[in-house]
Amino acid sequence: MKYQTVLLMLLAATLLACNGKKQPQVAESNPATDISLMTYNVHNCIGLDGKRDYQRIAEVIRQANPDVVALQELDSVTGRNGGIYALDSLRIMTGMNAFFSAAIPYDGGSYGIGILSKEAPISCRTLPMPGREEARTLILAEFNDYVFCATHQSLTPEDQEASVPLILQALDSIGKPIFLAGDMNSQPHETPQQLLRQHFTTLNDTAANTYPADQPNGCIDYIYAFSGNNYRFEVKQDTVIAETAASDHRPVLVTVQVQKQ
Repeated sequence: MKYQTVLLMLLAATLLACNGKKQPQVAESNPATDISLMTYNVHNCIGLDGKRDYQRIAEVIRQANPDVVALQELDSVTGRNGGIYALDSLRIMTGMNAFFSAAIPYDGGSYGIGILSKEAPISCRTLPMPGREEARTLILAEFNDYVFCATHQSLTPEDQEASVPLILQALDSIGKPIFLAGDMNSQPHETPQQLLRQHFTTLNDTAANTYPADQPNGCIDYIYAFSGNNYRFEVKQDTVIAETAASDHRPVLVTVQVQKQ
């Protein structure tokens, strides 16, 4: 009888220990993540009416409500914009985080590109890009779930083509989903875009024209996803925002769902 009692006590203790342990589970695939991305050439915040209006640009961004936006043609404390740091003004007005990349010195300050983001980046760095008419840059901003790259490519096709291997080199060994956005100054049928499509998926509809803002007749503003590191992307929303006054470009907005393959 004592022997049976001891056995029952041992069995009960074993069951209690097993129930208290975390049982092994089948590994789940990474949950899908929706990310809202935007690119906007703001023309130094000067609209087609000739007025410089930071509040107007900020309102376009606020209404679009992106997680991150690539901005092109920004002055930083130059004489021509009265010493205003354009990106910081937009940062304050939108309540977002900001990072500026100076491409060239200009009129007592600098001129370049930037990003605004809801989430503070883990890190940001700038790389030079080819541009014979003016120097160009690439921003690489790492966030918790993805890497966002912003650029404004040269007007020269040869420089645009030369940028592609440099961009790919910068993305080497990044394990997170990668996005690239900006004013690329090339049409969908042209060689620079063909080269990029060998490594990137274009997320926005290139049949939707972005420039000039009042009567757009071509697409030169793009948002891409890097197709070389085992993520798949589903576009949930794709919009060229019909803003015809704030800048000489229309902004592009996409919402994309990301999942590990």
